[in-house]
Amino acid sequence: MLPRSVSLGVFRVSLARGRARRCLNRRMANSDDSVLFGNRFLTMPAPSQTFPEQGMTATDAMRLVDVDLAMEGDPQRNLATFVTTWMEPEAQRLIVENLHRNFIDHAEYPISAEIEQRCVRMLADLFHAPGRTTGCRTQGSSEAIMLGALSLKWKWRQRRQASGLSADRPNLVFGGDVHVVWEKFCRYFDVEPRIVPLAEGKYTIGPQDVEPRIDENTIGVVAVLGTTFTGHKDDVVGIDALLRDVRTKRDLDIPIHVDGASGGFVWPFLYPDSTWDFRLEQVRSINVSGHKYGLVYPGIGWLVFREESDLVEDLVFYENYLGKTDATFTLNFSTGASMVLAQYYNFVRLGRQGYTYIMKMMQDNARALADNLRDSGRFEVIGSDLEQLPLVAFRLVGENAYDESDIAWQLSAERGWMVPAYTLPPNAERVKILRALVKETLSREQVDRLSQDIADACRTLDHKGATHGIERNQVKRGTGY
Repeated sequence: MLPRSVSLGVFRVSLARGRARRCLNRRMANSDDSVLFGNRFLTMPAPSQTFPEQGMTATDAMRLVDVDLAMEGDPQRNLATFVTTWMEPEAQRLIVENLHRNFIDHAEYPISAEIEQRCVRMLADLFHAPGRTTGCRTQGSSEAIMLGALSLKWKWRQRRQASGLSADRPNLVFGGDVHVVWEKFCRYFDVEPRIVPLAEGKYTIGPQDVEPRIDENTIGVVAVLGTTFTGHKDDVVGIDALLRDVRTKRDLDIPIHVDGASGGFVWPFLYPDSTWDFRLEQVRSINVSGHKYGLVYPGIGWLVFREESDLVEDLVFYENYLGKTDATFTLNFSTGASMVLAQYYNFVRLGRQGYTYIMKMMQDNARALADNLRDSGRFEVIGSDLEQLPLVAFRLVGENAYDESDIAWQLSAERGWMVPAYTLPPNAERVKILRALVKETLSREQVDRLSQDIADACRTLDHKGATHGIERNQVKRGTGY
């Protein structure tokens, strides 16, 4: 026989369960079905045109947004984006716990400001800055590029004015392989863009492209490290040699800004002996996206200068209305501190060894995907024998009744993969390619599954033909890079 205390305990548990069951039954009898099975927006349109008169419960609001987001693609199968789609649980916790911190408020959050500068110093070391330097976090590489290019323009204007020359016709030289933000800068800040066109088989730029476009009004030359289109780099070494020669022979000091949005966190670990950074004399500033291969969620970018003097002092503002005098060099003001802290987390969590391991793992899987596509006999893989981001850029070869856009549509609509198809910039726009980012979460098993899905998509299209209105019956592709 059970002791009395145990019997009483069992009785109390049974009684409590009975009360809970009766309470549940009353709630079921007195409430509408939406409490149990969903919310009213299962049968009503979501608010979209006018500001709602009444609110709703937190659970209803969460369900409403979740139902909308369920229609989006799976970020883990998104091979189009360079942006990070996964972080460790510890990093996610750090982000969530610090979403309320306004990074710009250095008086209240001085440790966040110090951690930003730790990251800047670590990046300066990674990029071989020769001495004391400066830099800042940005909302992404777009803001970093705007700030870096503004400093190029103002430094050029200072040089011109010091020599008693006019400063009303600035120009900037870059290739057609740049991100659109460079054209935005030129339009927004009244700078003439001198764009080097690409060509089929030539998807980056070098000194021979730059030389005829520079003059006394050139504020700088942009070199890309890891292009959005094919993942390769411009000939930074050759451009640097050209500009050093121009400095000596023509007394024109034209700096280089390296757009390392994607490649700045790849080349130091995959190609440590490749020279592209502050080891080259004319490289004066570098931007990099922490939310790409820096392995942090969006949005975080970085701008690092070679020396403190490369940042024009007139672009720095001083204010004290947040409690202490602060220097600000940003286009944005208020922003969360979470991603700065997450970037620092990655730096100390991974170190050089960890970043190298992850980049090589992604590179190995990219090479496996490239081999699978090449071996299929259907595709040309573009430039996989060169220094390249962990991605595969590929295009159809031979005669086909469909093109790359049809394959992208098949992969998305029927197999759940997001693989972009696009044409290259002028004068290479006749070249259409597919591009698959191979990121940290894409395993070798998934690489093989993707390869099989691409093969299946092609077989489906062999039977039913194009779905995107190709004007000609046959699409012919070359085989040379």
